[in-house]
Amino acid sequence: MNPARREPLLWLQLLGLAALPLEILLLFLLFAGADPGPFPGFERLLTWAIGALGSAVLFWRLPPDLWSVLILQVPLRGRRPEQFRLSALQTALPLKVVIALGAALLLPLTWWADSHAGMAWAWSPLSSSPRLVVLLLCIPVLALIQWQWAQVIQSLWMLTRSAGLVDQTLPLTQVQAAEQRLNAGLPLLLLAPLAFAEPAASVEPEPKVTPQDQQEKPEAIAPEPEQTDSPTETEPVAAEASEPAAEPLQADAEVVEASDEDHEANAETVASEDVDVPQAEASGADAEPEEEAVVHEEPCSEETGPEETTAEAPQDTEEDPAKQDSEDASVVDAGGAVAPEEKPEEG
Repeated sequence: MNPARREPLLWLQLLGLAALPLEILLLFLLFAGADPGPFPGFERLLTWAIGALGSAVLFWRLPPDLWSVLILQVPLRGRRPEQFRLSALQTALPLKVVIALGAALLLPLTWWADSHAGMAWAWSPLSSSPRLVVLLLCIPVLALIQWQWAQVIQSLWMLTRSAGLVDQTLPLTQVQAAEQRLNAGLPLLLLAPLAFAEPAASVEPEPKVTPQDQQEKPEAIAPEPEQTDSPTETEPVAAEASEPAAEPLQADAEVVEASDEDHEANAETVASEDVDVPQAEASGADAEPEEEAVVHEEPCSEETGPEETTAEAPQDTEEDPAKQDSEDASVVDAGGAVAPEEKPEEG
């Protein structure tokens, strides 16, 4: 940021734009205080040359101090380095040329004010005054207009310079500022610099979300899970999940096979006993007690078979009651087949 924009005095100098019309009006009223002399053109030219042109030449050599308001100024010892840098920029040639153009503009203005001053004769503060007095009073007014013009142009010039140019300029010393600038006024003016808030970092505005955009967003997001959840990824997961469940089923199948083998063994023992029964009948009545023992042993074997199976595979009897019932029925049928054979032999 240009340090000139922090100087309150430069902004106050711009108020000269409002003071210039008032100064021109004062010049018009002063010329109305006396009648034109025998050589009005020469009088006007002489007044302009002393008041405006002489001031322009002086300001070319000694530019008006930026930190002066004609009756007050900032003391040299109280000036900041930035103020000395800005004072060093007053020597720019374009700036001097523009200030000198103000004197050229004052010549037609002086000519017009003196030629039409008779219309304001009744309001002139110097009515019926000598012509020389009027001309002598108009000279400082022209110099004041030139001063005000120079300060306004210099203030605008400083405020429009870049910060880089100001930083690259070497500041003046106090001696140079005292000798090379026109320091008018009492050194009693001390003003603190203005405090401007630093511009915040530019933030990109968030795009406004319209209802149509909200409807389009779910459509764009929906395909994402389909792409991630591929069949190749889900199959291993399903296989891993099914493996723990398959293990207990295999264990149950093994237990069932073991129980079936036990039942077959029991059935074979029963069949062997049936074969032994005819041999016992041939031996006679002595074999009857043995048959009875066999008959009595068969239920025991039948009873022991399920007990053994239940002891070996308690989980299967609980899980498959239908199988156990079917096996028990088969054993009972086998036992029933033996009983009818015994009755006819006894008769």
